[in-house]
Amino acid sequence: MEQIKSKELNTVDALNKFLSNNQIYYQNLRGLHWNIVGEQFLNLHVKLEELYTTAAEDVDEIAERIRMLGATPLHTFEDYLRVASLDVTKNVSNEKDAITIVLENITTLVKEAKDIFRNAEEVSDIGTTDMLSKYILESEKNIWMLKASLKK
Repeated sequence: MEQIKSKELNTVDALNKFLSNNQIYYQNLRGLHWNIVGEQFLNLHVKLEELYTTAAEDVDEIAERIRMLGATPLHTFEDYLRVASLDVTKNVSNEKDAITIVLENITTLVKEAKDIFRNAEEVSDIGTTDMLSKYILESEKNIWMLKASLKK
């Protein structure tokens, strides 16, 4: 395998941070799924499970992309917490708070994905841009749905 170039290395570093944030997001979703209560419990419980199932798949895809680029993905919680920018959510059971947290997490992840996309585009990294394009599209749909659920 050829050496990673400096701009590609920037992509790998950014993908490792993105991986870390997605791992935090995944765990946040699990905690919310387990602890949610209220009138919308059934709907939110199902939606949160859908989101964390997708997040687990995303984590795997991001880590595999890092490997394809010739680097090693971060893979310990210690590493994730060291580089992640998302906050860890703990003991949240209120429906509105849960939706707001998920919305904030996804919005942060989309912004990060778009930044990585632009960097990957500069070095003609079509594999990464393709992966992120799909991620952004699905995430923006979830943002739209979550925002709509907060309206009265």
